[in-house]
Amino acid sequence: MFRLAHISDVHLGPLPPVTYRELASKRVTGYVNWQRNRRHFLHEGALDTIVADLQAAKPDHLAVTGDLVNLALNGEIELARLWLESLGNPADVSVVPGNHDAYVPGAFDKICMAWAPWMKGDGQTVPVGRHAFPYLRVRGEVALIGVSTARATAPFMANGFFREGQARRLSRMLDETAAWGLCRVIMIHHPPVRGAVAQHKRLFGISRFQRVIERHGAELILHGHSHLPSLFWIGTAAKPVPAVGVSAAGQGVGGRNPAAQYNLLEIAGQPGAWQIHLARHGLTTIGAPPSKLIEMDLTPYSARVSQAAASRS
Repeated sequence: MFRLAHISDVHLGPLPPVTYRELASKRVTGYVNWQRNRRHFLHEGALDTIVADLQAAKPDHLAVTGDLVNLALNGEIELARLWLESLGNPADVSVVPGNHDAYVPGAFDKICMAWAPWMKGDGQTVPVGRHAFPYLRVRGEVALIGVSTARATAPFMANGFFREGQARRLSRMLDETAAWGLCRVIMIHHPPVRGAVAQHKRLFGISRFQRVIERHGAELILHGHSHLPSLFWIGTAAKPVPAVGVSAAGQGVGGRNPAAQYNLLEIAGQPGAWQIHLARHGLTTIGAPPSKLIEMDLTPYSARVSQAAASRS
């Protein structure tokens, strides 16, 4: 059995000192939003509590699906690098970038340099960059596939983009890993589902992504961005694929959104009969440790029927 933990939307704080020059961009709107809203509910104490509980569970791997920072300031990017180092060996932690990590032009290249050890595929020789996504890491019988939807956008926009080049590379990767008999887990920041977030936050390329899944398959999709614990199903009726979201890892108790949570997924089985079990753990009371909030079986019903029939034969 492979145990995979999942967190997202860390939004490390507090913000480092900001210069007027740095605010002469889209950052000014994000800075105002931080001062008026986010800083009151995004707490490093909540994040520390979630991470400590997660690490005590001793997962085999940790997936972080984006938005490690807020305004993509140089100081934030370095702080995030140090935080990633505190999580353990980069081989055991996989990161994909979010829209806040590519908040302004040039930020994406900076995070690719700073966070490369956590966004690099097995045996990858090309530098981490836009055309290096998706990346692939194989851990046991699990293929961890990191997709990037992060691009700088205009003020008041938080969209993501999944374009044709990445779709072609993802299609090939899904076919290869299926041929290897692996359980394919896709990590992506923006939810690849219509209606999951408001229009100004949505992913451009949802139909393209869903066509890839329908044609090439996957077993599990992990995303963030919405700051909500969610479960959607995409793919085909015969082969549905769960897309799982999670609350923001730094969200304190008492805010507008659910308090900080992490997902713990247990993956077992074999090709064509993978079994995936989800347990959500999160904060419910100020000062209290996280508790288990819900458990569910993510194995598609059609697969469960096939497994039951096989066990009776």
